[in-house]
Amino acid sequence: MRGRSVEAATHEEARPENDKDPRPLEASDVARGQAPRIEELRAGVAEVVAPCLRDFDDESPIALGALVTAEEAGAEVSFFLLPRGGGATLAAGRVPVVTPKSPLGRPLLGKCDGDDCDLAVEGTKRELSIGRVR
Repeated sequence: MRGRSVEAATHEEARPENDKDPRPLEASDVARGQAPRIEELRAGVAEVVAPCLRDFDDESPIALGALVTAEEAGAEVSFFLLPRGGGATLAAGRVPVVTPKSPLGRPLLGKCDGDDCDLAVEGTKRELSIGRVR
């Protein structure tokens, strides 16, 4: 799939009108600059779409693809652990996506049903009691 910047740089109307015309060079620079970002986004989509989702049983530790339900200060909270997409929310905004690199996702990794998890997010200490890993 070709992007608009690539088409602008290679279109026949992008030919320079004279040797001082910078438009073709500028369009080419834009296309070249966007190429790495496009590849990064494609890799991110492939990671999330890849089969990181699996079945978790009562003994399974938290890992990529886990939907974690925990108790925090008497309230039930849920998190979906994915390789990318941290900060996004699912289920009408009720389930945040966290990544293993985030301050919230990193301490969850390896925990199991019934484990307690102490963590600090943006300078605030949080205590979670893991309820379910699905």
